[in-house]
Amino acid sequence: MADAPGSDGSTGRRRAAPAGKPSARVRMSAAQRREQLISTARQIFAERGFDATSIEEVAARAKVSKPVVYEHFGGKEGLYAVVVDREVRALLERITTALTAGHPRELLEQAAMALLTYIEEETSGFRVLVRESPVLSATGNFSSVMNDVAHQVEHILGAEFSSRGYDPKLAELYSQALVGMVALTGRWWLEVRKPRKETVAAHLVNLAWNGLSHLEAKPGLITVRGR
Repeated sequence: MADAPGSDGSTGRRRAAPAGKPSARVRMSAAQRREQLISTARQIFAERGFDATSIEEVAARAKVSKPVVYEHFGGKEGLYAVVVDREVRALLERITTALTAGHPRELLEQAAMALLTYIEEETSGFRVLVRESPVLSATGNFSSVMNDVAHQVEHILGAEFSSRGYDPKLAELYSQALVGMVALTGRWWLEVRKPRKETVAAHLVNLAWNGLSHLEAKPGLITVRGR
């Protein structure tokens, strides 16, 4: 039996929505929009660097108007600073959390693996960090993260040097050298991605640890001896 017609001439039966009609866009909260813009900018900064990135492109990819970006961050510099600050804290936390072992060799392994894993899992973030920008201060870039890690390594090496009869004042020099070696190797591995990260970490530790275990108390340069 057919439905009785309504006062408007319809049968009262609910009509299906026209096929292919897009659903209404869900409006983002201010916090959600901010996160979206940060994520979008992170990807573009990783691809292009600071100078080649524009607010127009960030807005276009996020499907918002330029004023929305300015409202949240004040400009490209402000947006970039937020992206970098997040990556700095994320990488530092990852490495710091990884340093749980008691033996210095195991600590070297943990630090190397933490950095390489970050590069593997957060490639865009690492690319942002290693791209130096004139708008950053000395405390807001990849070098500052590595410097913080080096200070932690310095305390560990200082204790080891004292127990082995080496000058503990040189722990800072060695910590910078060790962390710098891992960091530069990580930047290289970012592009080549071979061998696998475990192999890279093992070779880094092999060079570092075997070098540390055969330190000379007072090394000299062969090329300048006797002058």
